[in-house]
Amino acid sequence: MTTRYTWRDAFTDDELDALHAEGFGHPRRSVGWRARVERHSLGWVCARPLAADPLTATSLTDGRTAFAPSTGTAPTGTASTGTAPAVAPLTGFVNVAWDGGAHAFLLDTVVATAARHTGVGTGLVAVAADGARAAGCEWLHVDFEPHLRAFYLDACGFRSTDAGLLRLRM
Repeated sequence: MTTRYTWRDAFTDDELDALHAEGFGHPRRSVGWRARVERHSLGWVCARPLAADPLTATSLTDGRTAFAPSTGTAPTGTASTGTAPAVAPLTGFVNVAWDGGAHAFLLDTVVATAARHTGVGTGLVAVAADGARAAGCEWLHVDFEPHLRAFYLDACGFRSTDAGLLRLRM
């Protein structure tokens, strides 16, 4: 699959909500993603397949949406519900928050199940790093669960550091 990565790409709340729910295994929520990232982020990166490699969105019974390679019978970007988005479906996303100076932070890197292990995640992180670098940031931070250690440290080039975390809500 050939993927297009775009810094600060347009996206809809619904498509990011569907991808986020699929990627993190929770029901869809009405979060207002676009307003949130516009207000709090340095930028974000969207990954979408090129027209030659369409994915079809399928609504699951639990309200989530799964993306899978198209069978070739549906036009590019056509969802199983019969609606046709103006652009190819969102297959990956990462948010880049920052402190307004030297530090940027990756949040919620997510890739559609069908696009995992194809380089989409590393592409998202590389474009996010370029965007943060272009904004003058000196450091790009990420925290992650243990099963993602090889992805961030080996595939993306982060180095391990000591860090702390304080849970604010139970």
